[in-house]
Amino acid sequence: MLTSEEVIALARRIGEKLMQRKLMLATAESCTGGLIGHLITENAGSSLYFAGAAVVYSYAAKERLLGVDHDTLLREGAVSAPVSQQMAQGALRLFGVDVAVSVTGIAGPGGALPGKPIGATFLHLSAADGYERGAYFIWDGERSQNKLLSAHAALKMLLEYLDGVE
Repeated sequence: MLTSEEVIALARRIGEKLMQRKLMLATAESCTGGLIGHLITENAGSSLYFAGAAVVYSYAAKERLLGVDHDTLLREGAVSAPVSQQMAQGALRLFGVDVAVSVTGIAGPGGALPGKPIGATFLHLSAADGYERGAYFIWDGERSQNKLLSAHAALKMLLEYLDGVE
């Protein structure tokens, strides 16, 4: 089972790479409730590479803070690839950073929708250099484990991006 210590160690590696590359990070989080930002800031000195997090649980917060399109929310739902992409792009703009990662999903135990089971999670990474990448997962843990798995997947996505940046 994945532990928070393992994820904090991954966040530390990401922090080192962000500092080496002189890049700033922000997050846009829904189902993780700020967990990614929390894990990043568990490492001392994270203010050198982490600008902040927008924890946007409601439709209104996604729209107001990150500029997620109202019609997209109504058509696709908050747990969708287009919304995840718009969240990451919104965090990139809001914080004026080099890279942003977002997560939206159904952590459980309730909340399943037709075609969107408990554990359904969309992630997206947007970078100022034009890089875009999304991912979709269905976790099968309980709520806190699903949140940790989502945070871990977002951090892995960040690490893969950073490994490709010179």
